[in-house]
Amino acid sequence: MPILHASYKDIKKSAKRALRNQSVKSELKTETKKFLDLVSAKKMEEAKKQLNFLISQLDKAKSKGIIHKNTASRKISRLTKKLKTA
Repeated sequence: MPILHASYKDIKKSAKRALRNQSVKSELKTETKKFLDLVSAKKMEEAKKQLNFLISQLDKAKSKGIIHKNTASRKISRLTKKLKTA
């Protein structure tokens, strides 16, 4: 158990951040699945709109440090490639 009051505060802060990070990552996964479903259903116009939204969400998560910048770039690249090949 922490001894200093600041340590208790740090525990609360890290729990709050972990919850935020978890919800953002979950949302990214959900949006990715929606995109992949649209691509597999050959709905290209909707898939393009979904991809633009997904890219912006990945960039926001990257800028806030929720995901690593290379991870975001890799995901964007692979999703764009899926749309092009479909």
